[in-house]
Amino acid sequence: MANSKDVVVTGVSTGIGWGTTKVLVSKGFRVFGSVRKQADADRLQREFGKGFVPLMMDITDADAVHQAAQKVGSMIGDRNLVGLVNNAGIVVSGPLLYLRLSEYRRQLEVNTISPLVVIQAFAPLLGTDKKRQGPTGRIVNITSSGAKVAIPLLGAYSASKFGLEGMSDALRRELMLFGIDVVIIEPGTVNTAMYDKGEKEDLSEFKQTEYWEAVQKFQKFIVTEARTNGLAPERLGEAVHMALTTAKPKARYAVIPQRFKNWTLPRLLPARMLDAQLAKLLGLTKPHPKNRNA
Repeated sequence: MANSKDVVVTGVSTGIGWGTTKVLVSKGFRVFGSVRKQADADRLQREFGKGFVPLMMDITDADAVHQAAQKVGSMIGDRNLVGLVNNAGIVVSGPLLYLRLSEYRRQLEVNTISPLVVIQAFAPLLGTDKKRQGPTGRIVNITSSGAKVAIPLLGAYSASKFGLEGMSDALRRELMLFGIDVVIIEPGTVNTAMYDKGEKEDLSEFKQTEYWEAVQKFQKFIVTEARTNGLAPERLGEAVHMALTTAKPKARYAVIPQRFKNWTLPRLLPARMLDAQLAKLLGLTKPHPKNRNA
């Protein structure tokens, strides 16, 4: 097994990580996938069989990440990994004005800082360790369409993904020194369990704020959007497979449902016009004073 096509994917219990694992295993890869619960490790092991090796690690725990890298290193022999897919992430929602700073920090910790922890730990297995054999591996960072179009009430999430994009661009240029490529995948709405969590998410701490109506509207809108138009997680798995295997990958791939409406147009519109559209959609416009002359 030492010379099989080995890939590390973070956050594989559900969603994009699960879809990526499914696609890669079906194409003959051995996937080392990170999970935080033993029950998830067992379930995925049953589902994916020999092509899957669970890594028990929380990406915010640097020691656990380095231990996992050692385990992978000992299992793949002297060859490099084909790739590392940074997918694990969380969504913190709520108006920035009233968001607890501890929540903002948690969002950045998981989505922006931890991917670098993982990259530093696994870099020797991707080609920075000259003693290893075979072609250098690739890093695929999963960002979000929210890394280009900032969504109100998901400001913390957008900030974390904008940050991950900036880091990825710099890293891609820095790692040319080793011949390690960095590819960004920007998913739009994907129909995953994240939205079930989103639907149940308790946002009542914003009840006493001016944003409560918008928060409720937003929660309903985003869940409906995911269920109605969201892409299947396997669709993202296919994109990851392409990013890992195509001879000359693009620097980034945007994988977006209803691409014109959700991606092309928002990035073409003048910023103020997009502001007005989003504000209207979520009910974020300031009420006009009643006594103003018509």
